[in-house]
Amino acid sequence: MFCPFCRHPDSRVVDSRTSDDGTSIRRRRQCPNCGRRFSTTETASLNVVKRNGVLESFSREKIISGVRKACQGRPVTDGDLALLAQKVEEAVRASGTSQIEANDIGLAILPPLRELDEVAYLRFASVYQAFDSLDDFEASISQLRSEHASRPRPARSVDE
Repeated sequence: MFCPFCRHPDSRVVDSRTSDDGTSIRRRRQCPNCGRRFSTTETASLNVVKRNGVLESFSREKIISGVRKACQGRPVTDGDLALLAQKVEEAVRASGTSQIEANDIGLAILPPLRELDEVAYLRFASVYQAFDSLDDFEASISQLRSEHASRPRPARSVDE
């Protein structure tokens, strides 16, 4: 690690702390040459293999922008989208691999998006899963309805 002040090629780690979300490590370093201190942040790299074979770095912003289109006109906030992107990144990183297919990221988006907003889920799934006909929409809606029917309903109070 080069010192950002004097460009000395070495530094000493003084303190290490894990970030709040647990995805990075903040290290406080000191240069043995000039004695100045500086901080670095270390994260495990995660690369996405696109359909055409090109590698690019994983980006939460790309997830947010892709899902934002499906959520257009829906009651979904920027905070909701940020949380969804975090959940997707956690799921992808849990696989333990440093490279992941773009298709697998799309699959990781579907469950948290379904929880967030079912209409946005249908919009995203229709593009991502390449719905060809109304039958595809009907099958997906039927699946959502059957899941709603099988969910236990909250108990009502005596006053209702």
